[in-house]
Amino acid sequence: MSDYPFITLRVVLGPKTLLGSGKADLLAGIAETGSIAAASRRMGMSYKRAWYLIDTLNGYFKEPLVASAKGGRAGGGASLTDTGRLVLGLYRRVQENATEAAAAELHQLAALLAAASG
Repeated sequence: MSDYPFITLRVVLGPKTLLGSGKADLLAGIAETGSIAAASRRMGMSYKRAWYLIDTLNGYFKEPLVASAKGGRAGGGASLTDTGRLVLGLYRRVQENATEAAAAELHQLAALLAAASG
């Protein structure tokens, strides 16, 4: 089965408060690698941009989504908080639900594509 077409979502939680696939992928990368630097490299994103997005995400919610420890002898790292895991899981479920709800239309769109597009 093809990965295309698929839906990406931007959830507008409030004025200037957005949660989309990029932020969700960054959270997932941090959860998987335990590192902001590794997650940002994997996405082709600058470390500075990743930190900006994390700071933005942490400011959106009552509790931070990402906890980090500075490097040094013990080594640094980052991880999702319980709230971070919950937010990421909820976003992914919304995305899955939207994809399931639009499956027939996505299939029809795919059938209309020129052979070179797929």
